[in-house]
Amino acid sequence: MSLGKAVRLALQEVAEPGKAETMRAYMKSAMPFLGVQAVPRRAALRRVFAEHRLGSAPEWRRAVLTLWREAEYREERYAAIELSGNHRYREFQTLYTVPMYEEMIVSGAWWDLVDELATHRVGGLLATYPDSMRPLMLEWAHDDDLWKRRTAILCQNRFKARTDTALLYACIEPSLSDNDFFARKAIGWALREYAKTNSAEVVRYVKAKGISGLSRREALKNLPVT
Repeated sequence: MSLGKAVRLALQEVAEPGKAETMRAYMKSAMPFLGVQAVPRRAALRRVFAEHRLGSAPEWRRAVLTLWREAEYREERYAAIELSGNHRYREFQTLYTVPMYEEMIVSGAWWDLVDELATHRVGGLLATYPDSMRPLMLEWAHDDDLWKRRTAILCQNRFKARTDTALLYACIEPSLSDNDFFARKAIGWALREYAKTNSAEVVRYVKAKGISGLSRREALKNLPVT
């Protein structure tokens, strides 16, 4: 049995069809859900991935993209994202994966699919290959595609003290005038994460840039009122 078929069967076995429509409505998804909750989904996928080992980076990338492109249910796209981050293939996280993640970000075009790719996959590549990924994130920060811009803003969310503040601000600023909810939320979220490391700097930046509304509320959410 192919990996794709095994994933579909495993997800169907743990699905709760009665929850599918509620999940779809919550996520505002055009793609239907099977009704698989996160915990059983991850357990099922761990078993499938352990049973279907992939021997090379090209084979792994093909498997991820096949799951992604052929998905009929949203949980199958979640499976592709989980396979992309599976610990067995950590050594395959190289610059060759960038086109794969770019396709998934652009075609996924929603927070539940994009944000893990942004913070864990693209962020991981930025940490490992800063000389190549930094200019790419600056390019994405100016892209017409909202989700590439959101990825550029969020890619350092797990960096803490390693955050490149110049890059963070350079990725935020092209979207400061964007009224889209997901752009504004991303700006606030990225600043809030950095505030856990350097709250004074985030307060300074928010005031200096005159950031207001949703982005400001999110950025200063866990800080004393200033």
